[in-house]
Amino acid sequence: MKHSHTRRGALQFGLKAGGAIAAASAFPGLLHAQAGWPSKPIRLLVPFAPGGSSEIVARSAANELSKSLGQTVFVENKPGASGNIAMQECAASTDGHTIILGHIGTMAVNPFIFDKLPFDTNKDFKPISLLAKVPSLYVINSSVPANNLKEFIALAKARPGQLNYGSAGNGSAGHLAFEYLKMATGIFVLHVPYRGTGPQLTDLLAGRLEAASVGAPAILAHIKSGKLRCIATGTKERLPQLPDVPTVAESGYPGFEMTQWYGLNAPSNMPQANIDRIAEACNKAMRNPQATERLRGDTAQPVGDTPAQYGAFIKTEQARWKLVADRAKIKPD
Repeated sequence: MKHSHTRRGALQFGLKAGGAIAAASAFPGLLHAQAGWPSKPIRLLVPFAPGGSSEIVARSAANELSKSLGQTVFVENKPGASGNIAMQECAASTDGHTIILGHIGTMAVNPFIFDKLPFDTNKDFKPISLLAKVPSLYVINSSVPANNLKEFIALAKARPGQLNYGSAGNGSAGHLAFEYLKMATGIFVLHVPYRGTGPQLTDLLAGRLEAASVGAPAILAHIKSGKLRCIATGTKERLPQLPDVPTVAESGYPGFEMTQWYGLNAPSNMPQANIDRIAEACNKAMRNPQATERLRGDTAQPVGDTPAQYGAFIKTEQARWKLVADRAKIKPD
């Protein structure tokens, strides 16, 4: 019996050691984790106004990270200049407890639409983890006489420049998504930039805007209530929440895909050990069904990966969206 206990203890030790080795190989900085960090609440900057998909993703992540890290992670919305105000503040931060919600616009588009930025997106930030991908939905106000994407395209071609679409600002995901659609379909629809998803949705719901592309979590309820009509999704496959809505690819534009994404980034002066600790917590959080229930319910796809994987993803996205930004001649406000 004693021998059996010893062997079982050795087996348990081996399993724990194996888990530790696996974690160390994915997050090498954990081997040299900074003792006592975090020593105070962590500020998560969100470079957008409240009310969009970013709010849902950021607050879901902050809640779980607070539990894992033993310190409160609080969300601070800091919109302006297509997200660059918050980016600059994060890049200049030296308190060791400030991170930022990375986004397709700030990380993959702004470097190519601004002539000069007060920071270097690739050198002044370190990747932590990709949190979630959010489907882009193409919607119109219910008063627009079109029931699907084909009818909307026909309407836009019959009335070039007379229809408008809104976005959360120049270079925002919604701006990119609609310009991408315009390139694919050959339509001419006027762009009306707003300062955030919230104000844009107010005018879209009131009929002052005719169309938009918005992340699914922010508008799913308005689609289900009938206030907005979803004419297509930017996903590869139809969404379970909107089974009757075809994808853009299905509607005659094969290969079309448009998905927003959100991750966490840190200023370049944050020690890698601390970054790895946050990344490991993200990894666990985004694999916990209870923690990500709201994200999944709102069609967001939780990810959670390593700093190296997220860093490689950002580079791929930068190459992709540089082509779209150049071709659509997207310029900031």
